[in-house]
Amino acid sequence: MSNLTRFNSLFNDSFFNDFFRPAVRGGGEKVPAIDVHESDGGYKVKVDLPGVKKEDIKVSLDNGILSIRAETKSEEKEEKEGKLIRQERHFGQFLRQLSVGSDVDPAAIKAQFDNGVLTLELPKQQNLPADKRHISIE
Repeated sequence: MSNLTRFNSLFNDSFFNDFFRPAVRGGGEKVPAIDVHESDGGYKVKVDLPGVKKEDIKVSLDNGILSIRAETKSEEKEEKEGKLIRQERHFGQFLRQLSVGSDVDPAAIKAQFDNGVLTLELPKQQNLPADKRHISIE
């Protein structure tokens, strides 16, 4: 079983979170779509961040929680002909958090951003500590 889990699902996503994933969380942050792939060597996470600039993305790992934050800013421009009658593009913050298992090597995580997709490579540690150990009672 995979050790990489969705942190958001503990708080805001519905039971069928992959099918009925909310577009916006309670705090107004948009929840970006992700793909998570596992291989023998690690995990690959792809995060859709359309309209976001590379410098507006922050990825951090704190206490086993991988956080992906991004922000898009509204473009203030004057309408010369007509008026805007509908705007569906998101402006504001994006947030996605994943619980990273102990099998991920935190020092080896790499990120790349191309065409609105953030790709994270999370290599697995080669020498994992034993999951189970006997504890003697004194």
